[in-house]
Amino acid sequence: MSQEAVPSSQPKGLLQQMEELMAALNADLSQLDADFQQSTERPAPADGSDHA
Repeated sequence: MSQEAVPSSQPKGLLQQMEELMAALNADLSQLDADFQQSTERPAPADGSDHA
């Protein structure tokens, strides 16, 4: 695996990279959770096909 994704300026520490990735993941999950909560407010389909 190459190092092309690392910016050519100051390389970040692994911990900082992990913290940023976790923050981005948490934001994505929060948005997905909000979308899911909105979708569950609508009535479920009557045909029983309410699985994901």
